[in-house]
Amino acid sequence: MATLPSSPSNLARLRFPLEGSRGRRYPEPVHPYRNEFQRDRDRIVHARAFRRLENKTQVFTPGLSDHFRNRLTHTIEVSQIARTVARALSLDEDFTEALALAHDIGHPPFGHAGEAELDRLMRRFGDRFDHNLHALRIVESFENPYPRFPGLNLTFEVREGIAKHSSDAVPAEYLPDLRPPLEAQLIDLCDEIAYNTADLDDGYVAGMIQIDAAREVEKFRELEEAAAMQFPGAPERVRVQEVVRGLIDWLVSGLIEGTIEAAAGIADVEEVRRAGRRIARFSPQTAAESASLKRFLHRTVYASGELDQARRESAGKIEIVFEAFLRDPKLMPANYLEESAGEPPQRVVCDYIAGMTDRFLVRTADQLFPSGRV
Repeated sequence: MATLPSSPSNLARLRFPLEGSRGRRYPEPVHPYRNEFQRDRDRIVHARAFRRLENKTQVFTPGLSDHFRNRLTHTIEVSQIARTVARALSLDEDFTEALALAHDIGHPPFGHAGEAELDRLMRRFGDRFDHNLHALRIVESFENPYPRFPGLNLTFEVREGIAKHSSDAVPAEYLPDLRPPLEAQLIDLCDEIAYNTADLDDGYVAGMIQIDAAREVEKFRELEEAAAMQFPGAPERVRVQEVVRGLIDWLVSGLIEGTIEAAAGIADVEEVRRAGRRIARFSPQTAAESASLKRFLHRTVYASGELDQARRESAGKIEIVFEAFLRDPKLMPANYLEESAGEPPQRVVCDYIAGMTDRFLVRTADQLFPSGRV
């Protein structure tokens, strides 16, 4: 592939070179017309864990509406944003897309509430649950569609990017002293753009966000006033969607601008890796507005009574299923127990629950405790 010319708005010099990949744990013949990152992307899309995202909560449970984002539609939105940024910066779009599609496959049922509850339960045993590290276990061990090797046998760089999605505190194999390539650094911020704007949209539809209240976020107020002047006859719902689109565009532009500015003086991929900080970042103004939007969403949506009640109920179901399986592991499938032989009992239980969809977790709890009581 030809190298793109360098310019102040072109970070082709920092594009991860495909030929520089450390390759796969188990060597495979090259594909005649797909490069290695394209193959990784396709393996992720065909994984069972990826399909299960369709029935895992993002923020709002399906019972409230069929129109809210789930973990799969959120992932698609992150991928769309990440590809746009990678292309604008002349980075590797295939590498970026693979990482975006994989970034949430380790999430348990019921979103962050489920993750927090599994982590709480595991800390009793001096262990923990982290969805990024669980995603790594999924692609390295739990998905087994190939007869020649365990896992998906993804390239080292995609596995490293999964592990370092939001933290560089990773197993020694994944170079904890080095930053990930710039393509991997983009994903956490593209994730932030996607969930901030989506939760604003879904929160409005759910009746938790009122236009007047949202105007405390300066950029929202600016975009809403512009939409009202430009489309005075449009329904409020349509104007809100116009604001959401404008916010996405503005935040993406701020990420591109901030990353270009932070990359000044960085010569190549090796310097990206050795830098004492991540290069991908928002511009200062965009970072401040994103933080303001986060605070607003936390107060009006995430801390709302409705969602708090749903979180407590889902955490309770996870706890009773966890304790039931820990008391009697034979309640879990025999083939899963065989594949998990040698792991501590609590880890076996945790991993099994983490792979469940919301519906399967609820159904399991109801089957174990038909009366609703432990």
